[in-house]
Amino acid sequence: MDNTFVNQVMSKNVLTAEKSTSLQDAAEKMNQLNVGCVIVTEESKPVGIITERDFVTKVAAEGRPLFTEISEVMSSPLITIDPEETIWEASEIMKEKLIHKLPVIENERIVGVITTSDIVRISSVGSDSQMRKICDQILMRMKDE
Repeated sequence: MDNTFVNQVMSKNVLTAEKSTSLQDAAEKMNQLNVGCVIVTEESKPVGIITERDFVTKVAAEGRPLFTEISEVMSSPLITIDPEETIWEASEIMKEKLIHKLPVIENERIVGVITTSDIVRISSVGSDSQMRKICDQILMRMKDE
């Protein structure tokens, strides 16, 4: 497995919602589509993200009403990656920023989301020699730090 690119692994099932959307509406849509995040938009431009974890830490734990606008609890500015980057680059960004979901943007449009689960899934596929190669690359990167 030489280079695997974000666009080969990302989910194209992306939920977006305008920043004035209520927490209740966002949660209902997340549940219907079985997704773990909503990309928050303003006039169709991506400006933030709200994740399942945000619902725990910023909504339930703080007792926010469900009519609260998602813009009040979204994480912003939005950290993104290009679809032509490698999953190694995506992993580095996630590690450095302590995030689990990374929106993929091309030409200022959301085209997908890559998650830590996606990276684990792609890393666990293939032969033992491929896994050994992946592990070697990880160890080499760790030595460089």
